[in-house]
Amino acid sequence: MSRNKEFPKQIYGIQELYRPCGEPVEVDIVAVHGLNGHATGSWTSKPQGICWLSNASFLPRYIPRARVLVWGYNASIFSQNGKAPSTDRVLQHAQTLVSQLEADRDLENAAERPIIFICHSLGGIIVKRALAYAESRVGLAHIHSIYVCTFAILFFGTPHQGSSKANILSSLQKIISIATPRAAIDLESGLVNALEKESEVLQNITDQFTPLMSNFRVFFFWEQEKTDLKYKRDYIVTEASAAPIIDNTERCGIAADHQRMAKFDSPSDQGFRTAVAALRRYAREAPSMIQRRYQRAVSVRRDDRMIEAAELLETIQPHTLGPYQSPPRYLEPVYGVFQGHSRDSLSKHSF
Repeated sequence: MSRNKEFPKQIYGIQELYRPCGEPVEVDIVAVHGLNGHATGSWTSKPQGICWLSNASFLPRYIPRARVLVWGYNASIFSQNGKAPSTDRVLQHAQTLVSQLEADRDLENAAERPIIFICHSLGGIIVKRALAYAESRVGLAHIHSIYVCTFAILFFGTPHQGSSKANILSSLQKIISIATPRAAIDLESGLVNALEKESEVLQNITDQFTPLMSNFRVFFFWEQEKTDLKYKRDYIVTEASAAPIIDNTERCGIAADHQRMAKFDSPSDQGFRTAVAALRRYAREAPSMIQRRYQRAVSVRRDDRMIEAAELLETIQPHTLGPYQSPPRYLEPVYGVFQGHSRDSLSKHSF
């Protein structure tokens, strides 16, 4: 195999893989790869070279009105061909994902369109952190919209409770060494450490994401085959970590190892059929629900601005204005509305 095929050029940022032809787009499906992954390669079977996200016989056949996107980032943990490993941490990747996805949707005039995330391994941890970050930016409506518009998340082999190994780095070193001379490896442990069992970073992300989880449809997938680690075979992420038992979530095993569980050779693969059926169901339900959720968010922001204006007016007592004086021009739009209303009464009104 040629070097280019073995190490394809990584794609950074948002890239569109599929768009409906002559039909309106109803949902954005965004795929995020995992550790040492590739924006498109992580979803492409070998040697067939089929990317199930964009191939006409796979996802587009069942959800023709979805726009399919991938997000690429430097998730490398070793240097190869002079390229340095990633030094960003989960938070930096999460913030970049939110900003780049928001920019893409803004330029597409699609700020209110529903979002469904598909995540493999570390990609799920980054998406969880991204949604917690977006939710916290209430004052930045364009950033907050990524949280508001997210309807569902499919997690493929995401180590929600950390790796089943005391040190996942050891296993990854063995995987990498199969095809890479040790002299060419320069390991960066920042992202790997976040995935270790009982990692403080992982626990913090879980604590931030758990209160938000009820707002999303969630489907967990776990690997049913062990990965070849050269010296032995073992699970990279256990079922318990990849698919925690949580109320109102779905879970299913996939008959593949950790790397192959997000790649499908045929539309008849049971893993693909289960995943695409869930995606199709979510795509049907999302538009009406996200529209209502988005409108509620707009209403809440409007109410908050009105209350803030009322609080500002409290500093300008009516008796301090002379009989022929008017409030400052910037307060004129709200002064008349709020005269005679207390702060408590204002908070009960929707404007």
